[in-house]
Amino acid sequence: MSATPHHQDPIPARIGTVRALFRLREYAGPALPFIVAGMAAALIAQLIALAIPQVLQSIVDGPLSDGDASAIWPFAGLVFALGVLEAGMIALRRWFVLTPGTRVEARMRNALYAKLQDLPVSFHDRWPSGQLLSRAVSDLGLIRRWLSFGLVLLVVNLIVIVVGLVILVSMNWMLGLVFLVCSIPLWVVGYRFEGRYSEVSRRSQDQAGDLATAVEESVHGIRVLKAFGRGKHALSTFRAQAESLRSTEMEKARLDAGIWTWILVVPTVALAVCLVLGVWLASQGTLTVGELVAFFATATVLAWPIESIGFLLAFSVDARTATDRFFDILDSENQITDPERPVSIERPHGELVFTDVRFRYQDSPDRFGDLLDGVDLALEPGETMALVGLTGSGKTTLTALTTRLYDVTGGSITLDGVDIRALTREELRTHIAMAFEDATLFSASVRDNVLLGRPELAGDEPAVRAEAERVLTEALRIAQAGFAYDLPDGVDTKVGEEGMSLSGGQRQRLALARAVAASPSVLVLDDPLSALDVATEAKVEAELRTVLASTTALIVAHRPSTVMLADRVALLEGGRITAVGTHSELLRESEHYAFVISSLEDEERREAAEASDRIDASPSDDAAQAELELTDAAASVTTGIEPIQREEATR
Repeated sequence: MSATPHHQDPIPARIGTVRALFRLREYAGPALPFIVAGMAAALIAQLIALAIPQVLQSIVDGPLSDGDASAIWPFAGLVFALGVLEAGMIALRRWFVLTPGTRVEARMRNALYAKLQDLPVSFHDRWPSGQLLSRAVSDLGLIRRWLSFGLVLLVVNLIVIVVGLVILVSMNWMLGLVFLVCSIPLWVVGYRFEGRYSEVSRRSQDQAGDLATAVEESVHGIRVLKAFGRGKHALSTFRAQAESLRSTEMEKARLDAGIWTWILVVPTVALAVCLVLGVWLASQGTLTVGELVAFFATATVLAWPIESIGFLLAFSVDARTATDRFFDILDSENQITDPERPVSIERPHGELVFTDVRFRYQDSPDRFGDLLDGVDLALEPGETMALVGLTGSGKTTLTALTTRLYDVTGGSITLDGVDIRALTREELRTHIAMAFEDATLFSASVRDNVLLGRPELAGDEPAVRAEAERVLTEALRIAQAGFAYDLPDGVDTKVGEEGMSLSGGQRQRLALARAVAASPSVLVLDDPLSALDVATEAKVEAELRTVLASTTALIVAHRPSTVMLADRVALLEGGRITAVGTHSELLRESEHYAFVISSLEDEERREAAEASDRIDASPSDDAAQAELELTDAAASVTTGIEPIQREEATR
């Protein structure tokens, strides 16, 4: 399971909840007038509730004392009218805040998604996807509910408590003072509660993100778990994480229960003391019965605002934690940015040059040195260069540098003499297209996946649709992805999450078609044919030759047959290009290259043996096809030897 990034250490509570939540103003600004209006409506509703006890005092000290029953009805009508007005204000408060809150959430989610798209690959290498998902969904939902509900009620209830205490003191200073003094422990407990609850809340939300990551990894890796019979192990790991989260939630509940105890007990004790004192004052004639009734009616109205403080404090701390987690992403520094004054290449020719290129991953220890340690390589316009090397030599990393998925830590890469860092990333990635070994497709149609790099072909105009169809058909033909037309809805068939409804070879062919459809001036292929059988690979390579004839290409090769596509071959060894030349030249002059090619040939022999096994296992109708695959595989194994034999015969 993925480890929690170091960014997720709990942020000290003493930075201040108010200051942390104040950062939301950038996104909540347009909604603030509505939120303030909602506060005003809620405050009016609460003030109306505080006015009702004053009417009750008039009833008790007036008609009830005088025995005039008919005089009660006007007061009763007034109480009814105040109640209706209070209900109307509560409804108005909800109307004001609910819709603006959803818009704030939408703005924040769009900002978060845009930031995630902008951040470099190195950021996503460090952050588990479940942590990002929990921030984009649950954390932002929590912030929306707090803005629409928690913030409004917290501000209003605090004002109402202050106003109510002033009213109680004005009714009788002695009773009011007793009630106020008895409330002091609540503020002390609330202050201490914030600090402890903040830390536990942050830990809980981070653990929820880790749990989401565990679920996502298990779902995506379900085939591996089933294949190795590790379902129970994954379940036990999940249970341990879920239990850890449950323990943290129980700790939160205990803290919440603790403050609720104070909030419920302290006002009750205060009312009991005030009741005893109030009865005594009434018996002494210092306080009228109506004033005593109004005092306790007002205290009853204050009961909900006082009791809600604990819940609203916890809610605010949770919102503050969610805000911190949101800005963890927004504050992440992106070191791969567009230049202030970008240049543009209007008619790229495709000359790609690596000059003293150095690179090390951000978290790589110094003792390991640079993965790429001074790479010098030049690709001429229209040239196809194969890049070979042992596993771990940095081939994939070198190709990723061409589109600035990572930035070089030394040296430079130029396209037509222009440093790629002087171009905007958008323009650079229109000139250079990539196809990866690990082909990723999106939950969209085959058409949308293949034309992903051609947004200008997304229109509905007849000319645009005709051009899109032509590009799609040509790309699928070159990638030998004609199977797409046989899918249930043809090229409009949705391939499912990450294209897992297709085979590995089908996904690779669609990914290759996507790169070809982008019509770049430089095509970078990171072993995009590894999942194809030998016969299909040969067909794809034959079609690729037509594309590569006019396109500069850098191909990471893991098969000798792929090497034969290239005009020249570059050998990556020890973080440097140690040899460049034709396939036959390098076989003759470089022992390390011969060793690498021999390793690749061994792998192809293994594939040829598997094809031979399929001949024996295949039904008679399929035997001819299996035999053809075996013949192609055997032929490709000799590709590394034939050039040498031809040169020896010439001599």
